[in-house]
Amino acid sequence: MKKIVVAKTGNEAMAEAMRQINPDVVAAYPITPATEVVQIFSGFVADGRVDTEFVPAESEHSALSACVGAAAAGGRVMTSTASQGLALMHEVLFIAAGLRLPIVICEVNRALAGPINIHCDHSDTMASRDSGWLQIYSENSQEAYDNTIQAMKIAEKVFLPAIVSVDAFIISHSMERLEILPDDEVRSFIGEHRKPYDLLDIAHPITLGGLDLQDYFFEHKRQEIEAMKEAKTAVIEVGKEFGEKFGTSYGFFEEYRMDGADIAIIALGSTAGTSKVVVDTLRAKGMKVGLFKIRVFRPFAFEEIKKSLEHIKAIGVLDRADGMSSIGGPVFHEIRSSLYESEKRPFITNYIYGLGGRDIFPKDIETVYRELNEIAEKDEVKNLINYIGVRE
Repeated sequence: MKKIVVAKTGNEAMAEAMRQINPDVVAAYPITPATEVVQIFSGFVADGRVDTEFVPAESEHSALSACVGAAAAGGRVMTSTASQGLALMHEVLFIAAGLRLPIVICEVNRALAGPINIHCDHSDTMASRDSGWLQIYSENSQEAYDNTIQAMKIAEKVFLPAIVSVDAFIISHSMERLEILPDDEVRSFIGEHRKPYDLLDIAHPITLGGLDLQDYFFEHKRQEIEAMKEAKTAVIEVGKEFGEKFGTSYGFFEEYRMDGADIAIIALGSTAGTSKVVVDTLRAKGMKVGLFKIRVFRPFAFEEIKKSLEHIKAIGVLDRADGMSSIGGPVFHEIRSSLYESEKRPFITNYIYGLGGRDIFPKDIETVYRELNEIAEKDEVKNLINYIGVRE
């Protein structure tokens, strides 16, 4: 199979994946720094390179509402947004998931206001983590491309919507090496569109979105919950199939030099790439360090994570969002809960970093590893919640 090697940004990579998926409908409203994704895609529509009906909506709420209508009518549907746009979609996120519509959002992680900010953190997707959508985080442009393709197939396997995210400006606007797959191979991989139902099938009329009170609401939510559990199997199956067909396999997470590691950092998104450099540097100095990169945050693979981490002595969880709970970030909570029943629980500490796009440098990550090493040696956590790079 001949792959085309190009230089593209994360936004361009996701737009290319959308082009190859060739959705029936894309409804969108522009927002920095995700505007480019649908702007580039609209060019594909204008040039006749896709068969997509492009709907420029008057807001993000309207955009996702149009996506819900199109998906309910039997279409394969995608959109893109960021930050306040995802927040404005919040009401409709629950509707899309509750109606079991396999919509895919290409999302660019940007801080939620206020104060207003256009740079990267994960507060936007973390605020929507319990809305019933799959969430897949990308380390670089290649993963953004690969994840978007896989997300469409996973969503249609389990009839749940999916968000694929990249870090604002760090990945969305940075040029990187990208391997693009042949169009026909991508469409063959995704396969024929699978839809949960077709609202326009007048031979088999259905009621959709009706009032659902005490008599059936619980049962319907229970079905949605089970679908998220089933999505764990679908993530693995699709990731394995992608690897067999295209050479790179994917799972819930990536373990980088975790063999023999005593201490580890857990990270999502672009920071994982920086952490790998630090891991290599410290390994060369004899430190037994590793990186555990979470790729799929929803569904959360708590059993698999527990099995992979329970032998580690000390873990530092990097959160690019604070849970505003007075006890750290969302990823920290999930990891700590997953390890609660381990026979020998690792020491776990939380590091909040990068809010509003503040840079995290290799020296910062090295400091985290050295603090974890001290925790492992002394069997003591002094500061459960830490803040990296914030001015005193």
